[in-house]
Amino acid sequence: MRWRNPREQEFAYCVDGLRLEFPAKLRLIVTSVVIFLACAIGAAPQTYSSGETAKQPQPAPVEFVCPMDPEVRSKTPGKCPRCGMTLEANIPEPVAYPTRFKFDPPQIPAERKVRLEIQVSDPNTGKPIKEFQIVHEKQIHLFIVSENLEFFAHEHPDLGPDGVFRYDMILPRPGTYKLLADFYPRGGTPQLIPDVITTSGYLRSLTASIARPEMDLSPKRGENLNVELSVEPAQPLAGKKTMLFFRLNPSEGLEPYLGAWSHMLAASNDLVDTIHSHPVFITKAPDGRAQVQFNLFFPRDAMYRVWAQFQRNGKVNTVAFTVPVKKLR
Repeated sequence: MRWRNPREQEFAYCVDGLRLEFPAKLRLIVTSVVIFLACAIGAAPQTYSSGETAKQPQPAPVEFVCPMDPEVRSKTPGKCPRCGMTLEANIPEPVAYPTRFKFDPPQIPAERKVRLEIQVSDPNTGKPIKEFQIVHEKQIHLFIVSENLEFFAHEHPDLGPDGVFRYDMILPRPGTYKLLADFYPRGGTPQLIPDVITTSGYLRSLTASIARPEMDLSPKRGENLNVELSVEPAQPLAGKKTMLFFRLNPSEGLEPYLGAWSHMLAASNDLVDTIHSHPVFITKAPDGRAQVQFNLFFPRDAMYRVWAQFQRNGKVNTVAFTVPVKKLR
């Protein structure tokens, strides 16, 4: 196939070796027709001389993702190295499940037993959800933090046949508490549902109740474990990755706790932001001690109380540090 610019004297179009010549007045018209036909032919399915049709574009490869730790991805099926969950393909977009926190007595007294009930409903039908995925060996993880950041609990309410989680708790002092329920409805998406409660008779305002702790990165002693923390960068910035390195001594006898080498909860000093995370690496520090690494993105500038839990020789060690996070300038 060949054609020349209409301004030239010659104009020819060849098909299967047959040369066709046209008057000058028809050159522009024929050129347009030829280009149109060439585009139409080019858009049609192509065939090879052997008669085989051209290969169609292949679909994008399937990516397997951890439902609880979405940054963990793989090209093949398997288990999440951080939480042990089965990697899933084509995870649906997150959908919020209506969750109700109920207390008995409803006044929520301090220093007395209070029955907590948590009921999760289907977002489409409103019916109670009765089946939940096992995540880190439990169907639900409940965190409770006091306004002064001195009280921390990581508990696991029992699921009844009616689809209601129940847990008896005693709040140690009057005040405001942040509750965080972490669960995964079967067939749904992971949920991290907060609730804020105030004990009966407590009159201090939320603003006046905000804790203002000082930075504390000093070594801590747990039940049977010494823990040191270093952060990189030395000054964490909001919205940027911060690496937290926990060095454990002694390293012998360390065991997984609830399916992970560690669990962490970070809470801003005003209890607005809470982060539940698990380690990304377990390595050895230069001095030979076990080192557990977390990667966090603190959402904004604030003081963050960071609780980390490790298990050694059957005992759970819970230690707390206070990390200052600055605004990126």
